[in-house]
Amino acid sequence: MIELEVQRLLDAPDLPGDERIRSWVEHALIDQGSVLVNLRIVDHAEGWALNRQWRGKDSATNVLSFPAEHPAVGGVRVLGDIVLCAPVITREAAEQGKPPEAHWAHLVIHGLLHLLGHDHIHAPEANAMEAREIELLAGLGFANPYDTCDGR
Repeated sequence: MIELEVQRLLDAPDLPGDERIRSWVEHALIDQGSVLVNLRIVDHAEGWALNRQWRGKDSATNVLSFPAEHPAVGGVRVLGDIVLCAPVITREAAEQGKPPEAHWAHLVIHGLLHLLGHDHIHAPEANAMEAREIELLAGLGFANPYDTCDGR
């Protein structure tokens, strides 16, 4: 069972709906048992403030992941929180020539993989994380997000 809470600081017609986001989360976490994830969609100001507070970066970023550091509650493992900055994601999709939905799906999955302990600081781990992202996105019908040949 996957418990997902989606919080929206802002909403717009071009943002993916909760059910679409849920389908991506369920696909990525299908083998994880009973888990809880909180996902928050924020504006530029909150994305900037969180990135500055937690990463020391003076800009908004597309996705931040905050893995939980406590034991399961009632048999449900709390994975943590994902923060997605809508204006940054929208801008990046346009700049990279990617369909917005594909970029959103990629960043949701990217954030989830961080909650599961994946990282991309060192090349071997980055390669493994990217391979898993590509595999999960392909299962959802999305192209390789790292393919720079045509950007789609």
